[in-house]
Amino acid sequence: MLGSPSPEAERDSQRQHRALVAVRLKEAHARVRALQVPEGVRMALTRKLLVITAAAKHDVADAARRLDSFMADLDGGRLPDETR
Repeated sequence: MLGSPSPEAERDSQRQHRALVAVRLKEAHARVRALQVPEGVRMALTRKLLVITAAAKHDVADAARRLDSFMADLDGGRLPDETR
């Protein structure tokens, strides 16, 4: 079929997408560790990242969307409440 990727090309694309999400998750964890916030906030952010990491094992596209949202919140200064 013209225009449709081979199964091998599709697997390579999925591998690259997984690798990109993994790198972004690693960077997100490093950013959270570097934040000057109360420990409760850091723990809440870390829990969110762990949920995203677990989701990546089953649905990389969903994990990438969740990570985008997480990073947008972080960039916007929208942090979880420490009391949660």
